[in-house]
Amino acid sequence: MFLQRAAFKLNRPSLRSPSSFIVSHAHISKAPLCRRYFHLEGLVLAPIVFSGLLVSLWTWKCLMMVAFQNKIIYMPGLPPNSRWEKIKDYKDRLGGISWREERVRAADGTDLALCVADLELGSGSRGDSRSPEAAAFYILYFQGNASSIPPRLPDLSSTLNTLRREMAAEQRNASCTVVCLSYRGYWTSRGRPTENGLRLDSAAAIEWISRVHQEGYREVSGSPRSPAEVVLWGQSIGSGVATNLAAEKAMPENLCLNSLILETPFTSIRAMLEVLYPQKWLPYKYLWPFLRNHLDSWKNLELIADLYSAKSSTPHVLIVQAAKDELVPAELSQKLYDRCIELEIPVRRTLVSGAFHNDAIFRTEGRRAVSQFLAQRIRDT
Repeated sequence: MFLQRAAFKLNRPSLRSPSSFIVSHAHISKAPLCRRYFHLEGLVLAPIVFSGLLVSLWTWKCLMMVAFQNKIIYMPGLPPNSRWEKIKDYKDRLGGISWREERVRAADGTDLALCVADLELGSGSRGDSRSPEAAAFYILYFQGNASSIPPRLPDLSSTLNTLRREMAAEQRNASCTVVCLSYRGYWTSRGRPTENGLRLDSAAAIEWISRVHQEGYREVSGSPRSPAEVVLWGQSIGSGVATNLAAEKAMPENLCLNSLILETPFTSIRAMLEVLYPQKWLPYKYLWPFLRNHLDSWKNLELIADLYSAKSSTPHVLIVQAAKDELVPAELSQKLYDRCIELEIPVRRTLVSGAFHNDAIFRTEGRRAVSQFLAQRIRDT
């Protein structure tokens, strides 16, 4: 009997408290659930991380475009040797036109470089172009956003030689001085380019022209000379600089704005953002409220029309459009042309066949269009 009881004791399952059963059961039942939850979190975590990374890069790109917009728009260091170009390097390609470098200071003290050339037009005797009867024309040229002035001199010289041939049969003499402005930060000019800085640069250039005209054409025989005619010629972003000057800066008393030449122009920087980034999912075209550079020729044309509405004459406009422009679409030139028609500004437009954005004047058709326009404006004065 004793042995039976002992065997029963040994074979009887040990008794545990109910709580130990609950804890063990909970531990056993929850372990698989924890592993399944961690696996589901891993699947969801990867898209969240990559989406956050994409949004961060997107936001960073937008911030960089706003912060460094001046470096994106203005490229004085392209090509790399542009700051060390010299006029004499292109001497054999200037067609007999003599260019020289002049210096001028902007209102904020920035030292600027100018490239200047003088030529006489007409079939009259030499030396009479400085008389009060001869017409005095100044062409102020504003370059595009890259490179420097010296590489542009061969094409400008070809255009001037074409103009000289156009005016060869004219009996009336005329003197023509071409002034090419090197923006701050470009070529040998000091400073860094911004739109406000370029406003100061263009104002300094026009004041320099005024002083040169006053000193070179003093009163002869007690008869004061009539104001000189000024043509503002801008290429690409230079078109915006030219319209800024015409709309915001009153000409000195001894100068008169005759016309504007807009070569491969665009309406505004905001319009170019929409052109370069048309995709709706890209945010760049929505960054225009943060623009510090506008170069808004569309708005400037209205200001020019209002400014000259009370005067006897309105500046004429020539739009030179490149048929194969890879940067500025044809619709922007068309909008400027329609804007001039709407504002009753005398306008002419020419399409240069086969020309890309930077070589409209390199083509014979482009040079001829500009020279014929200038010759007609000189004849009409």
